[in-house]
Amino acid sequence: MNAPARRPEIIVYASRWCPYCRAAFALLDRKGVAYEVLDVDEQPALWNEIDARTGRDTVPQTFIDGQHVGGYDDMAALDRAGGLDPLLFPKAPG
Repeated sequence: MNAPARRPEIIVYASRWCPYCRAAFALLDRKGVAYEVLDVDEQPALWNEIDARTGRDTVPQTFIDGQHVGGYDDMAALDRAGGLDPLLFPKAPG
């Protein structure tokens, strides 16, 4: 019997005022995956963390199991190319 598939850790740096953040949440919600939101409005020091991890100064910035997949446009393009689902739904070894 195969082990159940592992759920990846998904982290989204975001602002509640950002329309691209809401679009990223909607995409992840449509996929039916759970994610953690790191709110830069509540924790402004996160901007430094975003810059250190990505070299970018915009939100959203999404990480799946530590892999930076970018902002909303990047994530949507990855989805259109068929590359997002393998990150969100990794196959169980077996």
